[in-house]
Amino acid sequence: MVSGPAARKPRETAPGDDSEAVGLAADWADISQGLKKDLGPQLHSQWIKPIQVGTFCAETGTLDLFLPTEFSATWVADRFADRLSLAWKIARAEVRQVRISVHPRRRAMPDLRLPGETPAAPRAFVPASATEALAGGHSGLDPSLTFAEFVTGTGNVLAVNAAQRMAMIEQPQFSPLYLKASTGQGKTHLLHAIGHAYAAARPGARIFYCSAERFMVEFVQAMRSHEMIEFKARLRGFDLLLVDDIQFIIGKSSTQEEFLHTIDALLGAGKRLVVAADRAPQALDGVEQRLLSRLSMGLVADIQPADIDLRRTILEHRLVRFGSTAVPGDVIEFLARTINRNVRELVGGLNKLIAYAQLTGQPVSLALAEEQLTDILSANRRRITIDEIQRAVCQFYRVDRTEMASKRRARAVVRPRQVAMYLAKVLTPRSYPEIGRKFGGRDHSTVIHAVRLIEELRTRDPEMDGDVRTLLRQLED
Repeated sequence: MVSGPAARKPRETAPGDDSEAVGLAADWADISQGLKKDLGPQLHSQWIKPIQVGTFCAETGTLDLFLPTEFSATWVADRFADRLSLAWKIARAEVRQVRISVHPRRRAMPDLRLPGETPAAPRAFVPASATEALAGGHSGLDPSLTFAEFVTGTGNVLAVNAAQRMAMIEQPQFSPLYLKASTGQGKTHLLHAIGHAYAAARPGARIFYCSAERFMVEFVQAMRSHEMIEFKARLRGFDLLLVDDIQFIIGKSSTQEEFLHTIDALLGAGKRLVVAADRAPQALDGVEQRLLSRLSMGLVADIQPADIDLRRTILEHRLVRFGSTAVPGDVIEFLARTINRNVRELVGGLNKLIAYAQLTGQPVSLALAEEQLTDILSANRRRITIDEIQRAVCQFYRVDRTEMASKRRARAVVRPRQVAMYLAKVLTPRSYPEIGRKFGGRDHSTVIHAVRLIEELRTRDPEMDGDVRTLLRQLED
């Protein structure tokens, strides 16, 4: 942590100064995004995202970064101070040091106690997101992640209905609720949505959302400060506990033991527990059998990857936020078909495309999407082989597979072969000579001619364009 008061009070540039505040905010957005790539979304969300940019002293070159609690400020200062300092020095030459501390205007923590207990002195263990939750709030929840903003499709309807029942009905039929989904498919969104719906239905309810990593950090902190009794009491005082990414508890025997006792205490008291992970309970290696049985005793709701219809609906739903920006239908179709790994990348791609269009004044188009989303598109593009392309083309045009390498010049054979060469160039990283070798040892100039011919035909022959689009869909789905 960079600290140490100056000999005399220097002039400070406050965030209230519009130009400086905008500049600092823009720099922090870039730095934060870079740290997210370096550290991963889990660490970034837990420790970097809560950072607020404070004042900048031009004379000393000191920039203040604020966090909501003493614990989080100390944690970030110990582990990320050098990285943050270097990133800011690169972004702004005038920044010479970074000072990490608790926000000076943070609200005082309320007494943490269970109903009926006498007030106790504040303790070291106070989960940032639990501070208001114990006082009847739910500050750990993202206000944008609600059921109204969650788009339902065939792959997630079970999980959505189960989540709504967990939040709304008086006595859930299945408890705990276990949400299983791969990265970016909406399990975290549903956790937050449950919290919001539960809070709306039961004013004053105590809700705590945390990641498994956060659970472990707070557990270790309580052990080191000899406050395990307080830790247990506070954790069991919640009406609804939401724990994300529990696969990270794997292999931590002491944490598993405490989590097991927490589950028993909450469910025994008629309270609610929702957990989420990227795999089913039975696939969690290194988890004690007792904990495994508790996680499996309720309902395991699987969220399947979004199909193309759901991806289209999600994009259309998202477009409502950008009212005045026109996005052509072919762009929506292109994004829905191409960005298919997870919903988070899909929405991020749309956001990036619209932001670029708004900031540069360019209209949103298919060409702009292909140009600006290169990284996302390449990461999502499935590795397609030339053999797959040849099989698909032969089946589509009803020609024998051997014709791809034959010397026959009949039009019924040549045109499918040229289409296959074109698709090989578009869908694979192979060079012209490599493609030629896969088509009976043809010269690279033959492949170049085929690619240019099909490109030209697509512009003036709707039937050819339709054939290529159909084959692209078959190969990319």
